[in-house]
Amino acid sequence: MDETFLLMLSNLLNLHNSLDPTSSLLSPSSPSASSPSPSSPSSILSASSPAPLLFFTLASLLSFLATASSKKSSPLSKKREPNSPPPSSSHFSVAAFRALSTDHIWSMDAPTRDAEWRSLYGLSYPVFTTVVEKLKPFITASNLSLPSDYAVAMVLSRLCHGYSAKTIASRSSLDPYIVSKITNMVTRLLATKLYTEFIKIPVSRRRLIETTQGFEELTSLPNICGAIDGSPIKVRGLKLDRNSMSSYKCKFGYDSVMLQVVADHRKIFWDVCVKAPGGADDATHFRDSLLYNRLTSGDIVWDKVINVRGHHVRPYIVGDWCYPLLSFLMTPFSPDGAGTPAQNLFDGMLMKGRSVVGEAIGLLKTRWKILQDLNVGINHAPQTIVACCVLHNLCQIAREPEPEIQKDPDETGAPARVLESEKQFYYFGESLRQALADDLHQRLSSR
Repeated sequence: MDETFLLMLSNLLNLHNSLDPTSSLLSPSSPSASSPSPSSPSSILSASSPAPLLFFTLASLLSFLATASSKKSSPLSKKREPNSPPPSSSHFSVAAFRALSTDHIWSMDAPTRDAEWRSLYGLSYPVFTTVVEKLKPFITASNLSLPSDYAVAMVLSRLCHGYSAKTIASRSSLDPYIVSKITNMVTRLLATKLYTEFIKIPVSRRRLIETTQGFEELTSLPNICGAIDGSPIKVRGLKLDRNSMSSYKCKFGYDSVMLQVVADHRKIFWDVCVKAPGGADDATHFRDSLLYNRLTSGDIVWDKVINVRGHHVRPYIVGDWCYPLLSFLMTPFSPDGAGTPAQNLFDGMLMKGRSVVGEAIGLLKTRWKILQDLNVGINHAPQTIVACCVLHNLCQIAREPEPEIQKDPDETGAPARVLESEKQFYYFGESLRQALADDLHQRLSSR
């Protein structure tokens, strides 16, 4: 019987007792053998008080309505949400997850197990357990009533497939508000507690040498330590006032927030920034970032200096012409190949090095599909994006298989202008870039 109908029936019983306390429909006090049962239809219809008749009429009506309602909500006639999973995975209770993670998992060989885990949560079982182990102390301290591994699995499933809180709630028999609350907690932990462990600027000599050598093998340019780029992250259902809305409209025409990342040669992010609305340009977002402030103030010191044609070249990052040319940020001479042979050669190699960050962003959005259409509140968008970047790095470090990616369209527009406060960095960067271009052209021409 329908649970709602039972509740209504109970309320009607209380109503009957209050109207006619001398008789009971379900538990008669001392019925005689010859008299009809008080709970039978005949006794109800023949009772002197109008309360039993009222009860019988209303109960019959509610029974009919409950039956009709259950038919209308039948799975055969109910339309599924576009992002909802197939019926076979519609039940995602704690018991079902526990059966998968403790019983079924040991009946699978490692490749099958990891493939199953990637299809459900976006990463292999060993990487999943690593995430759970690192977050478990913080989740336990929050007094969450659900198991830590189940909470992490629920959130990873949402990030991986782009499911809404409503879809996850329907799978797990939880309230959408609870799902949103757990999502916010887990993404916040990933973005704060694990960020410093898995997203690090390569300042140690060992990692710096490994990174610069990796880029040099790819581009023949020495001392590149990273590639920078920005990408708009689409935000669904953004509700702001008219003046603010225009600032969130990106160059591709949809509401978004800006993501800025710096990646190494292995497509591992070593800096992530989400501080600007989608309408901001790359140069503005870069200048608002902590990384820019640290580079211009000399807070970051890379202990690897090489000599190129009399110039002391410290490690530098590479970007396209949407970024300003600075001593620590090399950009192309020309976006259309209008430079000298040495300059055009340099531009081609620089953009080859920059391509790794475009591929890294493509992998990020492919692995964590929620970033293709972010369905969280604008206040929680930055931590959700950063959490996905942390998970991306975990996958790259563990050498998880790289899915086929779809990269953002190529950049267009005029080169970024240089601010007055940047002139000293610009002039030094200009001479460094020309020295690097001439050196590259000479080395490759003599081969």
